[in-house]
Amino acid sequence: MTEKDLLFDTILARSFSKNEQKRLGYGAFIASLLFVFTLCTVFKPYLSPLPIVELQLSVDAGLRMLRITDQQKPEALISINNATSGDSEKLIVPTNQNNITSNENTQSLISSEDHDLSVCNDTSLPKNTTFSKEQVISDGDKMEEKMKPICTKLARTEFCELNGDVRIHGKSATVMAAITFAFSGNSTWRMRPYARKGDVAAMNRVREWTVKLAQNADQLENANFSRCVRNHSVPAMLFSLGGYSMNNFHDFTDIVIPLYMTARRFNGEVQFLVTNKHPSWVNKFKEIVSNLSNYEVIYIDEEDETHCFSSVTVGLNRHPEYFKELTIDPSNSEYSMSDFRKFLRDAYSLRNAAVATRQIRRRRPRILILSRSRSRAFVNAGEIAKAARRIGFKVVVAEANTGVASFAQIVNSCEVMLGVHGAGLTNMVFLPENAVVVQILPIGGFEWLAKTDFEDPSKGMNLRYLEYKIEAEESSLAKKYGRDHEIVRDPPAVVKRGWETFKSVYLVQQNVSVDINRFKPVLVKAFELLERQSV
Repeated sequence: MTEKDLLFDTILARSFSKNEQKRLGYGAFIASLLFVFTLCTVFKPYLSPLPIVELQLSVDAGLRMLRITDQQKPEALISINNATSGDSEKLIVPTNQNNITSNENTQSLISSEDHDLSVCNDTSLPKNTTFSKEQVISDGDKMEEKMKPICTKLARTEFCELNGDVRIHGKSATVMAAITFAFSGNSTWRMRPYARKGDVAAMNRVREWTVKLAQNADQLENANFSRCVRNHSVPAMLFSLGGYSMNNFHDFTDIVIPLYMTARRFNGEVQFLVTNKHPSWVNKFKEIVSNLSNYEVIYIDEEDETHCFSSVTVGLNRHPEYFKELTIDPSNSEYSMSDFRKFLRDAYSLRNAAVATRQIRRRRPRILILSRSRSRAFVNAGEIAKAARRIGFKVVVAEANTGVASFAQIVNSCEVMLGVHGAGLTNMVFLPENAVVVQILPIGGFEWLAKTDFEDPSKGMNLRYLEYKIEAEESSLAKKYGRDHEIVRDPPAVVKRGWETFKSVYLVQQNVSVDINRFKPVLVKAFELLERQSV
């Protein structure tokens, strides 16, 4: 110990006792803690952890991925393609969909034109969604900016919701919008507004449209069709009647249900703009169209005058999953299939529920046998009708080739609908609640189609479902080709040759002659389901 230290200890010892020295040390320690706590409290708003930056190289040397992690902000992933590519799409994709707020460091996601490079940690948020910003009032009465999607791309559809100064020129198939709020992302899209994306044959029959975004109205003035000729006071929806329209199944799953999902919230105050003009379709579903829109349809393709709106939706929403038909996902829509069926009952003045148990004793339940004039027809419809009458049904035999309104009344008057797999079974949407659907499966591997197209959808419609799979001897193909022919003996081998082969053989050439003894238990089961129905 140095002389200086000894001198200090001597002076300290003379001035304070040992107990006093301990108390002095404890006090100094506590004072230091209070000082540090005060600093943290005062300067906390100005302190934040530094982001951790990780650089990763993908297999493709042209694609670089930068991952930024910030403990106070949602994690984002930047995927950067060739910066010179004019067709790439820029997307803001936050990882937490429930806490989407804008900030200066919000990151973006860029994907290639085929949308294969989209990366998002939150799988509940649809990929390839472009966001704009809109001001909203938070719970604390403070104005803040919140992300809002402009264009959404799902498995079977894509649609854009534009608000601001929106101008539509039919002849050039162009929609141009000066967005009233800031947006981040690509400013141009090419899309076909029909809800069956991925089906090449269908989409080839749909006109392609270009959607362009601008930051202000001055950019619109430079366009060739800048001057508004027709101004509209209500929002607009632009959709196609191309694709597979006028096929009853596709009419509902690709157009009617998506149209309902997208337009119902407007309560009729929306203008329909139809591309791929089809007056016959509009007339076929006039009750539905008129209940969704209070205005005459505008066939927009030949319009050389610029139509202007403050809000336009291009394309239709539908179930986000690829293999979901005649179905509405409530998590992706304000509505459900129950809401849609109620809408149909109102539009066509239909009854709600099937005959109750106590009513069966006063009137026989009705069964509708769907007849077909071409393929997959019942060869022995008369025998089926006779067996149904013996069980206790009143039988109606009809083909779905009349107007939708009149056939909806026929279907709705019945408690059971029976038919071979095909578009006619789509009319189950008109059945009353708790009715029974009976689907007949021909040979040829129809199990997957039967389940996807009608069995699964029936559950969302509050209907009971029964199924009957025919044997080879019940198919007309056995009589035409012989029991030992590959078409009859080994349908899976034939189906493997492709859709066209399956279609030309099992869809086009096949009729059904039901074995009444085998089929009778199905009819009995349908009757019992109605008898057990609660009052």
